[in-house]
Amino acid sequence: CVGCVWGVGAQGRMNDAGVYATTSVHRKIIRNELLLPPPEPLLGQLKKVPYIFIGDDAFPMSNTLLIPYGGNHQKGSLERIFNYRLCRARRVVENVFGIYASVFRVFRSPMLLQPDKAAVICMTCCLLHNFLRRSATSRKIYAPTGTFDYEEDGELIPGTWRNDIQMITSFNPLVKKPRKPSEEAKDIRREFAEYCMTRGVV
Repeated sequence: CVGCVWGVGAQGRMNDAGVYATTSVHRKIIRNELLLPPPEPLLGQLKKVPYIFIGDDAFPMSNTLLIPYGGNHQKGSLERIFNYRLCRARRVVENVFGIYASVFRVFRSPMLLQPDKAAVICMTCCLLHNFLRRSATSRKIYAPTGTFDYEEDGELIPGTWRNDIQMITSFNPLVKKPRKPSEEAKDIRREFAEYCMTRGVV
């Protein structure tokens, strides 16, 4: 999820597209240096599509970055179903970052550290999170039932972690910027959307 990869911000008033454009991840994607697997068809489909990242409409759509369809769409439409499925995927990452900020208080405000030290702290918290989630003795204490967002009868029930992050200042809201994606990027998104309506339906 790109909002979590480069949503750490930057100095000054640079918008999210500007922050994204300065990241090493973005540069490696543009130069084809990220060593992503080669494009291949979705299960049961014929057209090859690239491995992708997901984001929201604050980021520019590209061949390797999928964002939702803009506007309101009719219930049951291809666009609305795709947006729902994309939202479900993004919600998984959002829940993890919410728990990070709720449990590991170092994420509650900007880290006034050199980037290499901040990276060590982030990776350490990732390892601790995975250990606590996998350990049978700590899982129920670290993330008891109701911690994560979940759906009940089609209704989204917010996780309890959301109650603990009201005063967090380290994650700034994303600013939407209008951008025009390429036709190839639109075709790739359409392929994923059609897959969600056919063989990938849930």
